[in-house]
Amino acid sequence: MDRVRIAVVAAMIALSGPVFAQQPAASPPHPVDFSKVEIKTTDLGDNCYMLQGEGGNITVAVGKDGIIMVDGQYAPLHDKIKAAIQAISKQPIKYLINTHYHDDHTGGNEAFAKDGVIILSQINVMNRLAAGTTNGLTGAKTPPASQAALPSDTYINFSKVRLSGRVADLKHIPNAHTDGDTYVWFKTANVLSTGDTFTNGLYPNIDFANGGHINGMIAATDAYLKLANARTRIVPGHGPLADRAALMEYRTMLVTARERITKLVKEGKSEDEVVAAKPFADLDPKWAPTELASKNFIRVVYHSLADKTEAKRPSFRRFFRRS
Repeated sequence: MDRVRIAVVAAMIALSGPVFAQQPAASPPHPVDFSKVEIKTTDLGDNCYMLQGEGGNITVAVGKDGIIMVDGQYAPLHDKIKAAIQAISKQPIKYLINTHYHDDHTGGNEAFAKDGVIILSQINVMNRLAAGTTNGLTGAKTPPASQAALPSDTYINFSKVRLSGRVADLKHIPNAHTDGDTYVWFKTANVLSTGDTFTNGLYPNIDFANGGHINGMIAATDAYLKLANARTRIVPGHGPLADRAALMEYRTMLVTARERITKLVKEGKSEDEVVAAKPFADLDPKWAPTELASKNFIRVVYHSLADKTEAKRPSFRRFFRRS
């Protein structure tokens, strides 16, 4: 099955020498004392829960014979996350779904895989982790992940995860936050897990150097609005638990941002000129916790609309086919 793909990637890694050195344990971009991080659990009803700690939000859905987990935060939090889940249910964690490749969502992959958990993602997540990535704003490089941290099962457009009494629908949103985004829809529980295509009350990052685009972000919100109703519990990638009204407000912000930056790009403004114009000054009080957050959002939207070349994908993607 898709484990064959892992073998192909592993062989390429072995042949590629030091450039494919193993990645160190995932860590946040700022110093964190993980010993002081507490995992907060929110009951979403119907045996579904949201966990918050350090990094992306986690969704936990309990079936009759196991647990589906969406995202795993940072590696040093594995034991705390596992303990929080065991406090919810003694069922084993069967699946860990990665909504995208960023390490505040995938850092726990290796440790959970060692527990026997099946790691599942859209195929581009595995590709990005295996190849290593570069931050489009800072130029910072993230080295390739170890083979043990790579998802063992992948999909391309749509997939389902089934346990007794629990079904998760996985759908790929192309070129949104990254080129490998997955949203997870627990239909019977009316719970939607969006990853970082939706960040509640915060400007999102758009990883334009690795397939992200403002148009895909807006397309993601359109897909979610079709699924959700007034009672839907929406677990965003970051920020508090959300509802459909919060999602609509977020979409309005994205559309406004796109319109304003499009106008400035058409006027021939440079990136620095666009930042200096402060086009989101009226939006910042709600969406930007810091001035840097505002500037970074301007820059990522600008690159989405102004860059003429598509971000390069890992060269070995052509080896893979739909499972």
